[in-house]
Amino acid sequence: MSEQPPLYNSVAPLANVSRLTTLIKRIETREYGLPGLGCIYGRAGRGKTTAAVYACNSLNACHVEAMPIGGVKGLLTMIVVELGLRPARTTDALFMQAAEQLGRSGRPLIIDEADHILSDRPIEIVRRLHDISAVPVILMGEEMLPQRLQRWERVHSRILSWVGMEEATIEDVGFLAAIYARGVTLGPDVRHALLKASRGSLRNVSTNLASLREFAAVRGLTSMTMADWGDQGFHTGEAPQPRNAPMPRSLSAPAQRRGAA
Repeated sequence: MSEQPPLYNSVAPLANVSRLTTLIKRIETREYGLPGLGCIYGRAGRGKTTAAVYACNSLNACHVEAMPIGGVKGLLTMIVVELGLRPARTTDALFMQAAEQLGRSGRPLIIDEADHILSDRPIEIVRRLHDISAVPVILMGEEMLPQRLQRWERVHSRILSWVGMEEATIEDVGFLAAIYARGVTLGPDVRHALLKASRGSLRNVSTNLASLREFAAVRGLTSMTMADWGDQGFHTGEAPQPRNAPMPRSLSAPAQRRGAA
């Protein structure tokens, strides 16, 4: 097996990674009779999938990403394969494989991109997996996932805890700098400016740190301040403005007819 990147093996994970692992441990140690569903939600770029991968490695969780295609059978097949089994042919048999193996192994189940399973049959299947296996089942999705789950009371009422992924912190910048800007010492002014420009997105932070490392490598720099970076600008996640936007037609100028002199 190839060595995992340091991001996933670190003993000092990102703040949002800690939020997920803390949630899983809380559910694992819950009192008898309490529900075992959890919900992680947040805007794109907050590091949900990174947290899930870390939980797989550190807590032996079963992590799958729900797809907009494939339906219930596709979801169950992914879970069974992730659990190390050869998937059965029918949906009923797949469900029993997943439920029995989860219960036997005690592995937490993390369903990423859970927004794709918000319809009656898939969400009911997930509820039944939770009820039969009794393992922690984490639904992970976008900011509005908790509100959308209210449609299914039998699922919503089984959520033990709702955890929102927060914006990146200056500590997160330092941790990610050791990975994406390794070999370059970044001044406090650069770190704070980068964090502000990244608008709370861990994905933007990582992208900007990689850009800083490339910039430093081209110029042979081992340390950087904003004076070195100059007016390069940071990636904010916004689309660039059009370069040749059409000029609005003047309301006062009459349109010229084709062929007119």
